[in-house]
Order: sequence, then structure tokens, then C-alpha cells
Amino acid sequence: MTKIAIRALLVGAIALGASAAYAAAAPGQAGPTPKGWSYELKDGKRVPKGNRVTNPDGSWREEVKQGNCVTVKEKSAAGEYKESRQCNPA
Repeated sequence: MTKIAIRALLVGAIALGASAAYAAAAPGQAGPTPKGWSYELKDGKRVPKGNRVTNPDGSWREEVKQGNCVTVKEKSAAGEYKESRQCNPA
């Protein structure tokens, strides 16, 4: 009975070590999401990628299309943020 218990513990320890090594070797996100994709990954979640236009003064405007809806996000050079959403029925 003792040999079986020792063998079971040994097999369990090897399995645990192998799973820890596999988890440590899992690749993370290497860099930014490629330009051709319609979303980017943030915190492991898909976030729609919009068309952002940045001005020299630091202000920007971004339009994100989701189905029939368009979300417009704007930020001024002073830091004022504005977001609007318009949906057109098909």
C-alpha cells in the first residue's frame, strides 16, 4: 500500500510541475494589435478600434462604428471629453 501511495504522490508532483511550467511559458501579448483588425485587446477583452485623428495641439476625435450605430469620442486640447452616439435604423 505504501508503494502505491508514494507512486501516486510522485505522479501528482510531476503533473503539478508540468502544469506550472506550461503556465509560465504561455506567451503574453507581444505588442499592439495589428492595424487590419477591427478590435484591440485591453485587459484580455476585445475593444472596438475606431478611426482616431489626433491634432498637433493634443486634441483628438475618434469614430467607432458598431452595426448601425456610430459613437463619436472627442477630447479637446484643454482636456474636455465629449462622447455622442447616433443609431440609424436599417
